[in-house]
Amino acid sequence: MSTSKVDYGIDAPTRVRNLATGGIFCALAGFVFLSVMVPIEAPARMILSVSGFASAFFLLAVAGLMLWSSKSGKLRERERLIDTLRLEGNEKVLDVGCGRGLLLNAAARRLPNGKAFGVDLWRKADQSGNSLEATLANARAENVADRVEVRTADMRNLPFPDGSMDAVMSSIAIHNVPDRDGRAAAIREIARVLKPEGRLALQDIRNIDEYVKTLRDLGWNDLRLSGLNFMIFPPVRMVWGQKP
Repeated sequence: MSTSKVDYGIDAPTRVRNLATGGIFCALAGFVFLSVMVPIEAPARMILSVSGFASAFFLLAVAGLMLWSSKSGKLRERERLIDTLRLEGNEKVLDVGCGRGLLLNAAARRLPNGKAFGVDLWRKADQSGNSLEATLANARAENVADRVEVRTADMRNLPFPDGSMDAVMSSIAIHNVPDRDGRAAAIREIARVLKPEGRLALQDIRNIDEYVKTLRDLGWNDLRLSGLNFMIFPPVRMVWGQKP
């Protein structure tokens, strides 16, 4: 498999940029306050300088961790999420909020006789360079394009019939729906398109307890919830289980 041209982008690129810019600004402020040219008393100047450097370190560290997560952490962890689906190779698998295909293509590699479907609205604020074309390019680079189908769709209104999927997965996507009712609608749609006994794996940086509550309200009892996983930043939790 050739992956030389694969590029899964950077999550929340505007936030990463703003954190890095803020860190650089705070570092410069620290140097300015450290300068004897600033007409403030030495103790106050030192406090302001240290505060600037401390803020710079924090902001740049968070930006660096987010960048590392996008380029390394998520690549390492995607197989673990897909493992929970216990794929046999002939299933139909849906990736909700597939972005540029990180999970989608990894699942497709495990489906020699199946197919991986992805849906997204392709917002570049959520992932750098996010587009249907970029996703398909990554599928070609990972040699799974013949097992991948991608559609532009809102996760609150999935374009698939009831009970049409053997498994559904999603990673760091559902939280982008801005309101609680909308997120609940997305979970209900995911449950709708799953077959009875279909398998589910959802991973997100927040709102996991909401997803669990919605699934339990739908009658799901076979659910497991993970602790925080710090191999992705911000840390994520996962819920996985089987539709009754």
